Amino acid sequence: MARRIDVTGAGGVRLAAWEFGDPPKTDRTPDTSGPASGAGDLPGVLLLHGLMGRASHWAPTARWLSARHRAVALDQRGHGRSDKPPRAAYTREAYVGDVEAALEQLGLGPAVLVGHAMGALTAWQLAAKRPDLVRGLIICDMRASALGAASQHTWTEWFRAWPVPFATLADVRKWFGEDDPWVERPNPARGEFYAEVMAESPDGWRPVFEPEQMLRSRETWVYDAHWEELTQVRCPTLVVRGLDGELGRAEAQEMVRVLPDGQYAEVADAGHLVHYDQPEAWRAAIEPFLNALGDA
Repeated sequence: MARRIDVTGAGGVRLAAWEFGDPPKTDRTPDTSGPASGAGDLPGVLLLHGLMGRASHWAPTARWLSARHRAVALDQRGHGRSDKPPRAAYTREAYVGDVEAALEQLGLGPAVLVGHAMGALTAWQLAAKRPDLVRGLIICDMRASALGAASQHTWTEWFRAWPVPFATLADVRKWFGEDDPWVERPNPARGEFYAEVMAESPDGWRPVFEPEQMLRSRETWVYDAHWEELTQVRCPTLVVRGLDGELGRAEAQEMVRVLPDGQYAEVADAGHLVHYDQPEAWRAAIEPFLNALGDA
């Protein structure tokens, strides 16, 4: 059962954090209630979804982690059940500030940050800014290079191509898993991923986010490279890529090289949505890294 914990992010934006698994009760696990309780001294993990994602995308990973960690997934601003103020900042600083505030209010730090795509960028930017809050970092399929104006234009046109509203969730799964021009071959996991971010409205199924806010969020990172922040990350860091994902092998290995304590892993038969495409292989890829970090 999912447990929601409200936290206050940068600028007072209300954020929803979620625990999806019950941590084991041990001698160091007090059975009390409250935002920072229920896991005692268990090591903290904060999971950060990518653009358009939501905390529930991490539910299987969080349940698996909860055997040994206090695992919390965050709906970032503009996403999931968190607030989506139209006039709020959707900048890199705001996203990083939200995670900083969440770690402090949840009592998770120093934590392992696990980030996918945009969430990975936020994670390594926070690790560079606040090394005291981050003891380990897992970067999942996020590039450090600038993507440029052409990439932002492509995304704008892609959002316009969505046939919203969708009549049914089956239509959502089919379009994103088969009919979307971005899909090279049928991908049921991709269809499920996008079905998770749809909500029923009077005229059909629509995304729980505002596409314009997603584009505003994205434009704050696509024009810049982010190598310098990687060099400032001092904690052990694992860079994970799907073999068919957006992060190429050469760039991933260069990211590992510039990280002061970087490691590399790749998942076969996986695209950008590594943890959705191959959940067992994803867990196998990150487990040795987590074991090496230990429980303290």
